[in-house]
Amino acid sequence: MNRFKQILDNHQEYAREWKKRVGGRILGYFDTYLPEELAYAAGMLPVRMMAEREPDMISAKWIYSSCYPVKSLTNQLLLGRYDYLDALVITEGCQWMYNAFEVAMNNKPDLLTHYLFFPDHTDAPTSKDLLVSELKVFRAKLEEWSGRAIADDALDNAIDVYNTNRRLLRKMYELRRMYRSVILGSEAMTVMLASQLMDKAEMNVWLEEYLRELEEREPYDDRIRLMLLGSETWSVDLEELVESLGANIVVDDLDNGASYCWNETVALKDKDMALALRYLGRPHSALKDNNWRRRPQRIFELAEDFAVDGALIAKQIYCHPHGLDNYAIWKLLRERGIPFHYFERDLTLPREETRLRLNSFFSMIRPGLTRLAGWHTPMTI
Repeated sequence: MNRFKQILDNHQEYAREWKKRVGGRILGYFDTYLPEELAYAAGMLPVRMMAEREPDMISAKWIYSSCYPVKSLTNQLLLGRYDYLDALVITEGCQWMYNAFEVAMNNKPDLLTHYLFFPDHTDAPTSKDLLVSELKVFRAKLEEWSGRAIADDALDNAIDVYNTNRRLLRKMYELRRMYRSVILGSEAMTVMLASQLMDKAEMNVWLEEYLRELEEREPYDDRIRLMLLGSETWSVDLEELVESLGANIVVDDLDNGASYCWNETVALKDKDMALALRYLGRPHSALKDNNWRRRPQRIFELAEDFAVDGALIAKQIYCHPHGLDNYAIWKLLRERGIPFHYFERDLTLPREETRLRLNSFFSMIRPGLTRLAGWHTPMTI
């Protein structure tokens, strides 16, 4: 686990070291809708841009008002924290995040920049063909820039590497379904975030070793089992705070959490269509789940599968998509009798305030959990 945490804490150094060691180019992306396999097949390392809390005296000059992650990324880009990037790509999604991308375009002329349109109505009749055409444009741009074609066998290898990564991450989630888990939420999220920063082939080796360790590990004491919902996360501060209070986050429905790895790419002769179907068919964020509202049903199914006792909804301040989505999520949780606690946060978690609020929430649900109250004991003969 320590090496995953080192990657998360020192991801800039990892990227620079990878570039020196491999000699490849690095592509930064803002959200998890980018078909990373195309960049990987072109010999590039896709790296997710990570917001961090730090003094910011720059972003206000370029962005009038925005959420803290967008300001942080703007600040980091202008300060040269991502000076190792060769390319920067954004897919159609959060409009505020596009502001950070636009600032980078205006100030970093040496970067290859690309805007990849991703349909908001993911299940519309024309969505598949539309995304395929966008992927062809993106693929051609990468080929022209790199000076070499992306061969089908290279793309097949990239798809296989990424599918293996998703399969291993799913196995980690399955281990969290156990009655007494062998993995804490902070560990799982550290692994998930590190996966979005590392070379997937290297990550897969680490993951296989880590999963073998987990299967030999003694389970933790029983805790309140929670689901985490809301905006993207950038750290494991909340998970660690929850664990310090005797609870554990056993599953999530975050865009860069479970949704990142939940489905695989099915091999097809038409590689672009195969990728389009995978990314259109993945569990969607509040921004993309705007037609039939499938997220509430998915959340309920996860709550049942992972036997959660309650839910935490952590919304990033100023995150409008999740603000508009909350009515449907709250309605579902109330109808299904799942206790939940809603709060807003920015990149820094107010620990004492959040601790008090979580303590109150746990005090409300703990008495009803007979296994924690000691009423249920295994039968002995």
